[in-house]
Amino acid sequence: MTLLLLLSFVVFLALNIPIAFSLLLSSILYLLAQGDVPLIAVAQRLAAGTDHYLLLAIPFFFLAAEIMSAGGIMDRLARFATVLVGHIRGGLGQVNVVNSMLFAGISGSAVADAASMGRFEVEMMHRAGYDKAFSAVITGASATVGPIIPPSIPFVVYASIASVSVGGLFLAGIVPGLLLGLFLMVTVYIIAGRRNYPRTERPTFSEALVATWRAIPILLLPGIILGGILSGVFTPTEAATVAAFYAFVLCKFLLRSLHWKEVLPVLQRVGTDTAKLMFIIASGSLFSWILAREGVPQALAATFLSVSREPWAILGMMNLLLLFLGCFLEPIVVLILIVPILAPVVQTVGIDLIHFGVVVTLNLMIGLITPPVGTVMFVLMGIADISMEEFVKAMWPLLAALLLLLVLITYVPAVVLFLPRLVMG
Repeated sequence: MTLLLLLSFVVFLALNIPIAFSLLLSSILYLLAQGDVPLIAVAQRLAAGTDHYLLLAIPFFFLAAEIMSAGGIMDRLARFATVLVGHIRGGLGQVNVVNSMLFAGISGSAVADAASMGRFEVEMMHRAGYDKAFSAVITGASATVGPIIPPSIPFVVYASIASVSVGGLFLAGIVPGLLLGLFLMVTVYIIAGRRNYPRTERPTFSEALVATWRAIPILLLPGIILGGILSGVFTPTEAATVAAFYAFVLCKFLLRSLHWKEVLPVLQRVGTDTAKLMFIIASGSLFSWILAREGVPQALAATFLSVSREPWAILGMMNLLLLFLGCFLEPIVVLILIVPILAPVVQTVGIDLIHFGVVVTLNLMIGLITPPVGTVMFVLMGIADISMEEFVKAMWPLLAALLLLLVLITYVPAVVLFLPRLVMG
């Protein structure tokens, strides 16, 4: 019956049926074939899958990002990033990376980063003389930092599944997120030197001061979220609510860049994105419950442990599995299906679940820019009007930088756990 479940899921995906419906339909088909479970279990499991207080943080993080985006903060962030790194070799490529690092503290989503800033960044780089394919791949690669630097939607979902601290995960993502940006900037520097890409002029002191002053209110948002959670002033869900409220007050009343006519479209986009994500989580919950009922987690765990009980070997095998799955499935789906299976194995061999959460997330972010179904890759192919072949050909140097960071955080846990241990003990 497990074979029926998995094969039907693959067939539905091949028929181009949306992932949430593929999960749901294959689960119902399994239950009908099994015959010993009433179909009321479908409704019960769908409801139970989203019945987590922590998941309420997701729509409010979406809302904060949408308000900031509609409020026109991109220009302020871009100017601040240009002041910081625009004069370095590969100037606009460096600005692209820093832009994504700054926006990561607002959106928590790689796809949101690529979709909202992608067109602006790709067109800006292309006008300045950068190759279209390179402009697209650096935008995609830098977008992967979105869910690593807090706040992070995948971290919230992982925390709800693995029962770990959201604050700890947010802290754990800071150093890897900064290193990710650094690795990409070094790669851009090398490529720009070989291709003689331009750089911007070094800003004057007054220009740097003005750009920094204009960016400060925006940069306060990640500090409010993380500081509030770690200080115990509010829970992660309350932090997301405060972030959305702060974004609204900032854009509407202080910067006066958000108009009332834009509020309804913002709420509609947030509602649509939240409904899509929650439907995926609900369907994935039903699918993973069936996998657990069939004993798949135990079988897979036994397979891993039969090969080796060494943490380094287990992490290596899990990285290969996650990289493979990330090429075909959405990150949230992989989190829902795989984390309940892998978490017990991780704990058995003594790997920290917070460390593992960051490793899992980076694996899945890499999957977003790799064929055949990388979501961020397709978004940027459409924006830059390039083929998959052009995207993949230009992607390799940046993909190598991401994989190098993956190896680093996998086998040097202190890179991930330094801040959580320092702050939380």
